[in-house]
This record gives sequence, C-alpha cells and structure tokens, in this order.
Amino acid sequence: MSLAILCSGQGAQHPAMLNMIADHPAANEVIKAGEAALGINLRDALMQRDEIFRNAIAQPLICLTQLAFWTALRQDAPKPAAFCGYSVGELAAYACAGALDVAELAHIARARAALMDSATAATHGGLLALQGLSRDDVTRLCEGLRTWIAIAIGEEEFVIGGEDAALTQLSKELAERGAKLTPLKVGLASHTPLLVAAAQPFRALLEASSMKSPDTPVVAGIDAAWVVRRDTAIDKLALQLDHTIEWSICMDMLYERGCRVFLELGPGRALARMMQARYADVDARAVDDFRSLDGVATWLSKHCPNC
Repeated sequence: MSLAILCSGQGAQHPAMLNMIADHPAANEVIKAGEAALGINLRDALMQRDEIFRNAIAQPLICLTQLAFWTALRQDAPKPAAFCGYSVGELAAYACAGALDVAELAHIARARAALMDSATAATHGGLLALQGLSRDDVTRLCEGLRTWIAIAIGEEEFVIGGEDAALTQLSKELAERGAKLTPLKVGLASHTPLLVAAAQPFRALLEASSMKSPDTPVVAGIDAAWVVRRDTAIDKLALQLDHTIEWSICMDMLYERGCRVFLELGPGRALARMMQARYADVDARAVDDFRSLDGVATWLSKHCPNC
C-alpha cells in the first residue's frame, strides 16, 4: 500500500483556505516567501471573494497554498509514492516533489496565468462540467463548435472548454440529451487549442528556470506518464496548456502503481471524491475534510502505517 498526494486545480478557492496553517512556522515561511516574490498579501486577497477567482491571483494562490500545506505535513507524513496535480495543481505537484523552490513556483504560476490570459484575450471562453454522455458522443457534439474536451474524468464525466457562444450552443444540445451541466469558476478555456499561443512561451519560461528533476515521481496530466526527469517535466507542463487532461488515466496509473491512500491538499475535495468513486477499496481524503493539521497527520498514520 502506498500514499499519493493530489494537488487540486482552480474553482474551489475559499477565504478560509489558509486558516489551518496560520500558526505553523514552516508553512508561514512558504506563504511569506511567495508573497515577497509576488509583491502581494495573499491573506488580504482571500478577503476579496471575486479576486481569488481571477486567474492572476488564483494560480499562484493555489500553488503556494498547496506547497505550504505539504511543507507543514511532510515531516510527519509517510513518503509518497507519487504526486499528481489537476490542471494548475500539476505545477504545484512539482514544487511539492522538490523540483521548484517557493519563489520560482510563485513566479512561474503568475507567468502561467498571464500567458493564458494573453492567449485568450481576443476570445471569451470558459469551462463546463458535464456528466451523463460517453466520450464519443461528447466529441461528436463538440466538433465544429469551437469546443473541446478539456479534462476527461470518467467514462461519462468531462470538463468541456470553448468560446462562450459555442458553450452556450453546446449546452442546449447537451441538455436535450439529458446531460447534467455545471459552469465552472474558471474564466478561460484551459487545456484546449484556444491556449496554443501560451504553450511555447511557457515552455521557454520553464527551460530558463531553475526547475530540477523531482525527488519523487510526478504523474503527468496529459498522459499519466511517470515523470522523474526535468526535461520530461517541462515538456508535459507546456503541452498541458492546450492539450486534454486525461485525469481518469492518471487515477488508474496511481492505482496500478499500488497507491491506495490519497490525500488531496486542496482547496476543495473534488479529487478525493473522484478517486473514491472510481475505486471502492481506496482511502481518499482532502485537507479540507479536517479541522487541524494534527487531524490530517493522525489520519495518515492510521491509514498508511506501512507506506
């Protein structure tokens, strides 16, 4: 039995997301170093509900929060077999795995957001969660509408990205076929061809950075590759911007590698719920399920004593 650490994507930010680590010295050092690199106060940003969903704040905020939580937990936690991140969480996963320091993570996360915003400045797009139709059906309905599968979660569960007008048209057709639809709080069509202009500049940024090979493997979102080298990490992170995230394959890879205990660093609980729904014999929880870091540590020691 092995432990895997999951890093959430955007959409579940909340004002209390740093409260649990407010008194933890090592976690606070991560937040302070990230704030110094960004020139902003993240706790002040959390008090502005609209601000935390703005791409320029959301991406560095989420990444730094995840690294801060892992920094607080790792001393007493079992060594993970792998890290795996959902969308922007994949960048944080590399930092948690030792490939990026705090300042570099903050700079890259902010640059990633800026590049994505710039690439989509001429188009207004978004993301839509969908349940109830097969991949073939969804792909066929998306064709010709400037909409694409951005994230594949399960056999009948997807995130669709595209231009706003196209998503509106697609939503009507999907609803007529009985699909369940939920708009997501992400203001661009991540992981679709609309982001192609951001991919190469982001690759160049990563290549110029001090990123190193991860100390612990990271599972790549686009194809579930088991990444242990810097050059592969850069390639996967760059391609991720305009390619579909194959999250169901990532979950399968972690399971096939023997992972049976999963901790989601948050914010939110979506990844833990997805893993629990896919495999009945796993123990999957999120930091947001607990009231304290001690509670998280106790759960890990109970469910992963031999990891």
